[in-house]
Amino acid sequence: MLKIINRLVLLSCFASLAACDKDFEKINKNPYGVISIDPALLFAGAQRNHIGTWNAEHIIVQQFIVPYNTGANAGFSFYVDIDGNSLTKWDQSYANAGNATLTNGNAPPVKNLTQALNLLGPNTPRINLQSIIRIWKAQLFMGLVDNYGDVPYSEAGKAVSDGKFFPKYDDDAAIYDDLYKELKESIAALNPSGEFVSADLFYGANAQPSTKTSNAADHVAKWKKLGNSLLLRLGMRYSKLNPTKAADIVAEAFAGGVMTSNADNAFVKNDGTVFAQQDNLALRNFSQFHYAAEPFVNQLKSTSDPRARFMIAQYADPGAIASNLTPDITLANQYGVPIGVTSDQILAPGSPYRGARGSGLNYSQFNVNIIAAPGVPEFWVTYAQTSLLLAEAAKRGWIAGGDAQAKIYYDNAITADMEAYSLYTGTTPISAGEIAAYLTHPNVIYTPANALNLINTQYWIVNIRNGTEAFANFRRTGLPALTPNPVPGALGSVGFARRLSYPDLEASANTANYNEAAAAIGGDKLSSRVFWDTP
Repeated sequence: MLKIINRLVLLSCFASLAACDKDFEKINKNPYGVISIDPALLFAGAQRNHIGTWNAEHIIVQQFIVPYNTGANAGFSFYVDIDGNSLTKWDQSYANAGNATLTNGNAPPVKNLTQALNLLGPNTPRINLQSIIRIWKAQLFMGLVDNYGDVPYSEAGKAVSDGKFFPKYDDDAAIYDDLYKELKESIAALNPSGEFVSADLFYGANAQPSTKTSNAADHVAKWKKLGNSLLLRLGMRYSKLNPTKAADIVAEAFAGGVMTSNADNAFVKNDGTVFAQQDNLALRNFSQFHYAAEPFVNQLKSTSDPRARFMIAQYADPGAIASNLTPDITLANQYGVPIGVTSDQILAPGSPYRGARGSGLNYSQFNVNIIAAPGVPEFWVTYAQTSLLLAEAAKRGWIAGGDAQAKIYYDNAITADMEAYSLYTGTTPISAGEIAAYLTHPNVIYTPANALNLINTQYWIVNIRNGTEAFANFRRTGLPALTPNPVPGALGSVGFARRLSYPDLEASANTANYNEAAAAIGGDKLSSRVFWDTP
């Protein structure tokens, strides 16, 4: 009898287990879990990235400075190679080793763009989506190469698809060659009779009114201009290394059709909550460390630049901006911190500097209500940038028109940049009279003898919110003619940083590939150069 009971119990257990197993998959499936996604949404996510950081590129090109030479604040203001100041663009692009997730929960753009292309596949009928993803991926990697040199490229973002958890680094010159191919092929593949990519944040259904399109033909026209403007940018990078190659690529881009007005600008208008604005919030929360640099302030003052009121400001207490958001924006009252000078020197009794103001220093900071507000437009590629590059190309004879046409491009660029400030919350438009007066100012008006300096000084100003591009163009041209920081720091000699260093995590997590890349570029140093940055 006991044996029979035991058998019945055992059979009952098996029956229960079978019943549980029968619906196990159904019961344990998360009804809200995402198991598929439109590649267009992955692309849109990759459009909300990080252009540059106040604490790196902007400091190197002397737009900005942190005069507190202690701990993590030392950074690029004193050429101390601090990991946290160099890794921002890397981290916001790869999230280290190319496959992690950003701290805010979003996948990095390298992963998003790679996965989007994988989902589409090589034979997709969605050619327009595939093409604009390829164009934007080229832009992303152009910035990574410009900042770091050799970077993970061919294996980047392929942890899930190909098991490449520790991607190799590709040669920076070879990456640029492939970016040229990607741009050319993608621009050519765009089809005005194809699909309309409404998810696009630059020109799609959710774009700003000034750039929005509603049909495939108009949308494709915008992306062709954007693609060719990026091709123009890429071509100009070769101006020192290989002027002939630069001229050929620039001519190709120009013939293909570049941006022609602010309606072509590629930008995202943030709502103040996006992670890319964390640096701007830091300007309020840690304002006692952040100041405008003397060369940049002096440039604005020496030309009576009407953009200055949106950029720089004096606060009653520079050490507590968050509690005092009504600054003095009168240009005559603005002063920049001298390069290489410490806060201790500024505050020392009898010093030749401006001393204290409230709990901070008696110098200007960036206008956190406008240019450095949490919710601002992130301008990736603009007509102003493009027109200034065309001005230089015309001056160099790489496109037709010579100085006469270069002047037109130059004036158009400045006008466009000033008009774009209307997109910032809290601004009043710069008047036509102000623009005309600025264009004829003795220190601004186009003159053939000083053309390259004038053009690239404006490029410096135009890129006040695009540190990656400001840094790259300064190394390419050496203009404006800034005086090197007198503190050599990690450079080993007085000069300018030529690149950002790789994240420390790469050295420990992707060691073999990191070591190979560091050796290939002459060492993971601030003084090493990317391939196009010839001495």
